Amino acid sequence: MFLDRVKILVHAGDGGDGAATFRREAHVPRGGPDGGDGGRGGSIYLTVDPGETSLRDYRTNHHFKGKPGGRGSGDRMHGKAGVDIILKVPPGTSVFEDENGGLLGDLVAADQTLMVSRGGKGGLGNVHFATSTHQTPRHAQKGEPGEELWIRLELRLIADIGLVGLPNAGKSTLLAALTSARPKIADYPFTTLEPNLGVLDLSDVLDAADEETRRPTIADVPGLIEGASSGAGLGHAFLRHVERTRVLVHIVDGSDRDPEWSYNIIRDELEAHDPALLRKPILVAFNKMDIAGAAEAWPAFEAARRAQGLPVVAISAAQGDGIAEMRTALAQLLPDAASLSEPPHSEGVVVHHIESVGDSFRVDVEEGIYVVRGKKIERLASQTNFDVEESAERFQRELVRMGVDEELRSKGVVPGETVRIGTSELEWEPDDWDDR
Repeated sequence: MFLDRVKILVHAGDGGDGAATFRREAHVPRGGPDGGDGGRGGSIYLTVDPGETSLRDYRTNHHFKGKPGGRGSGDRMHGKAGVDIILKVPPGTSVFEDENGGLLGDLVAADQTLMVSRGGKGGLGNVHFATSTHQTPRHAQKGEPGEELWIRLELRLIADIGLVGLPNAGKSTLLAALTSARPKIADYPFTTLEPNLGVLDLSDVLDAADEETRRPTIADVPGLIEGASSGAGLGHAFLRHVERTRVLVHIVDGSDRDPEWSYNIIRDELEAHDPALLRKPILVAFNKMDIAGAAEAWPAFEAARRAQGLPVVAISAAQGDGIAEMRTALAQLLPDAASLSEPPHSEGVVVHHIESVGDSFRVDVEEGIYVVRGKKIERLASQTNFDVEESAERFQRELVRMGVDEELRSKGVVPGETVRIGTSELEWEPDDWDDR
């Protein structure tokens, strides 16, 4: 099964908790703090594997969770880092954040890697919080939660040549004639419901030095219909697969009642989807010359294409007529061997988001609950163990320092009401929170 669009949930591992321990040695009755840090949680990465051709591995497996980091321990022993998860994707996979549609990366080159979910930082042990006036801190940080988000993977095939045309134009038959691929072939429309790939043999039209290095890939894209660019049929899914090709082969059924109309339908749909598609090198293949009527229509059709400045060949994919001439025409349109070794139209973008962890925040009142939102304050809440009095007091001082306490008061919070910060829910107790 060919799968070219999936949605998966990635949840990186949580960081390990820091330790609040104290040194215990003979003849040292009051040893100082020696709690080690928690380990980093395992992150989740996508990496390009040229051996993959679809997203079928994610057809049923949609949830991936990273390993948590280990807890810190005494004697300043740090917790072990969580093992990262590496997910393989085929070349040409675009990665989007599902909630807002933002591009996270466009992966095209072998071994190109993108972190899609960062593991949580390990909490600091109590050894970090000792001061000259407070030498026995019981405060240690909890591990930071790992990032969790839904991402959307969309595959745009990376092929040197893309075959486009109306259903039953003969694309699959031509792919079989040009390559060793064996797609399903039948004499009715919509036989092909998923892209097929093959490797084009140009040995008969290339110099001996080139025939092993110039072996372009060719993709048979399922037939397009009128309105495909607007989503009719599976238009968007199919048109996506010709965006990265170097050369388009536009196949026209010469036995149609009006080949010119058939030709213009596909041109219009390509332009509506992306005008840049018509700026690619295009070879027009007038197919089914073995069927009555095609030979009669050929002269007028050829003259019209020549007038447009487009190369055009007459072929019979079923009989093999004109295939040698077509290979020669394709060899002239394709780049040299060095260029063919690089991915075609390869954006290869990895978007780096600079995370802001400043003191900015906002307070909203939702169904009677005061909700505090802000990167830094939510992170502090997630790393605070509110069961430890010293840790809770440190967090309360941060609320005052950052101005959260004052903003809550201005919103009208009263004793006993709930304040939610991240996943933590606290009860407002002004006497405890005043530290002025």
